Parts: sequence; structure tokens; C-alpha cells
Amino acid sequence: MRLSSANAPSHTSGGSAKRLPPNCTFPYSTMQARSTSSLRSKIYGGLYGQALGDAFGMPALLSPAQTRARFGQIAHFIPAPDDHPVHGGLPAGRITDDTEQAIWLAREIIRAGGVTLEGTARALLSWYDAIGGDACPFVGPSTRRGIAKIRAGIDLRHSGLGGDTNGAAMRASVVGLIHPGDVEAAARDAALTALPTHNTHVACAAAAAVAGAVACALRPDAELRDILAASITAAQIGEKLGAPALGASVARRIELAISLARDEIGDDRSRLQAIYDLIGTGLPASEATPAAMGVVALADGDPMRAAMLAAELSGDADTIGAMACAVCGAWRGIEAIPIEMRQALRDANPDYDFDAVAEGLLQVALQASSKPA
Repeated sequence: MRLSSANAPSHTSGGSAKRLPPNCTFPYSTMQARSTSSLRSKIYGGLYGQALGDAFGMPALLSPAQTRARFGQIAHFIPAPDDHPVHGGLPAGRITDDTEQAIWLAREIIRAGGVTLEGTARALLSWYDAIGGDACPFVGPSTRRGIAKIRAGIDLRHSGLGGDTNGAAMRASVVGLIHPGDVEAAARDAALTALPTHNTHVACAAAAAVAGAVACALRPDAELRDILAASITAAQIGEKLGAPALGASVARRIELAISLARDEIGDDRSRLQAIYDLIGTGLPASEATPAAMGVVALADGDPMRAAMLAAELSGDADTIGAMACAVCGAWRGIEAIPIEMRQALRDANPDYDFDAVAEGLLQVALQASSKPA
């Protein structure tokens, strides 16, 4: 295994990002009336939100029509049916690779005090071994290829070439959680975590969009329009940090998804169908991440509503739900996720200590915020 980052693309901040939302322009430490308790609530909300949306979307089927016909509205945790194409047999409340990877990445971030290319690779290899990845049906195609190349000794700058799916974006929320208010830093670090498995401009843009939205959501004065705008700006930053590849613009598709979610004609079902039909809910990073931001807009930033909408949206609903609810949870805080839902997540996933990971991310965020701007 060659964990070399020599000559990797530069991910250090170089000047202020363009068109950052007015409430998400500066790091959290520059604001007045800092409240550690408020930031703690938001970071816990972001991590639990990720798990919430993941577990809600886990049993959903390939299309909204199929999901509604089988389950009606998914309004609580339910198990995946045995004939589910990916998650057959998983119990109610169980998270998938989306949140598993995010937590393994978070542990490395906590250990190192920040994001590193080598730490990302270690996290992914450790996760893959822990779940028995060779026999696991829900390891994504780009992640599986990237891990095989890392094991073969391919440099981390090259192991993820060609990875254009949503695997980097689905784990990127934890990067945003250590950069409260600093959208550009979150975007750059998220793109860095994409490289070992998803080194394409489209996947880096998607990862940056999620992390940037979460970073903006952590600000106590953030409004939903700021968060959605931050996702677009972050995607524009991220797309410059990955290798060129075929794929639609993540930033432009986020704009379209938000406009579909806010269409004044029709109801939530018709808006979801429009997102499904025009954005898509498949594995490509240019589908799942824009769809997730559409869900954030349609849910008005409410993590519980976002979880239900993402599950109804179907397709790669666990990934879409994880991304959307991480953003919503970071904005609304842990109080927006009912206590019984949090307990159900802990009970269904005893190998993952959500509270300990959230607390560790809080400490990294506080350390980052205390550094001179």
C-alpha cells in the first residue's frame, strides 16, 4: 500500500471563494457571541442526521411508484425486504456504507486533528476490512476499484481516477462538520477526501457541495437560502480539484433541483417526481447530490421531513437521505431529531458510537475555529 501524497493537487485555501453566501463567508470564529452548546447541537445534528436519512432510505426501492406500492409512505424505520436488490435482510434503523464510511473517516479526522489524504485512505481500508468488503453487496463500484488500487500500491493521486459516482459525497458531511462557517475550507478538504476513490471533477464537486452546505449550516445565523447557495459555490470550488471526466455540472444540476423543489405548481409528490425524472436518483455524483439538495429545499431544512422525502424519492435513497439529512440536521440541530429516533439508531448500530464521534468532531471544529483567520 502506497500512501503517498507527494505532488497531490493543492487543496490549501488560496484567496476567498467567489460568490459565497453573505452569511457563510467567514470562519465561525469571526462571529460574535460564540456558543459551544449551539455548535455541539449542530454537529450532533449533522452526524445523527446523516444516519437518520441513511436508515430511512435504506429499504426504499428503485422508483417512487415501487416504494409507495410496497410500503406506502416510509414514516419510521423499517427493515429492508429480503428481495431488496442491495440491502435485503438489513433490520430497521440499520445504517449502510454511507454513514459507515463517514464515521470511519471522522475517526481518522479526530485522530489527526484534521483531514489528510493518507488518513482518508486508512479510514477506507479499515472500513472495508471491518465489513468484509469483498463479500459485501453494497460497496460502491468506484470505492471498490479505488480500494483495490490502493492495496496494489497505486499512488493516492491516481487510485481514484475514473471514480464518478456518489461515494465521496456520501461521506463528506463529516468534513463540513469540522469547518463551521468556512465553506471554502470545507470544499477543499472534501475534495481531498475524494481523491483516493473518486478523483474526478464531478465527484469532487459533489463531495465539496455536501461539505460546503454542512459548513454553512453550522453558523448560528445561517438561513436556508445561504446553505443552498453554499452548496453551489462549494461545488464550483470542488470541480476544479479533481481530474477531468465526463459528467454533467453538479453546480448547475443543484440549481435545477432547487428550482424543481420550489415549483409553485403541484404538490410534494409531483415535485419529487420531477426531481426523479429530470435530476435522477442513481449512482452518478451528478444525480444523487443535486437530488439531495433538492430534498433539502423541499423539506425546508427539516431533517425528519427530508428523511421521509428522500425515502419516497427512491433510487439511491439511502445516499440521498444521508446527504440531505446531514445538511438539515446541521442546520436545525440535534433537537430536530426526536430522542426515540436517536435511540433507535444507537440500538440498531451498536458498533458505532455516534455521540463519541460527534464530540470528537466538535473538538476538532473548536480547535480549527480558535486558529487565527
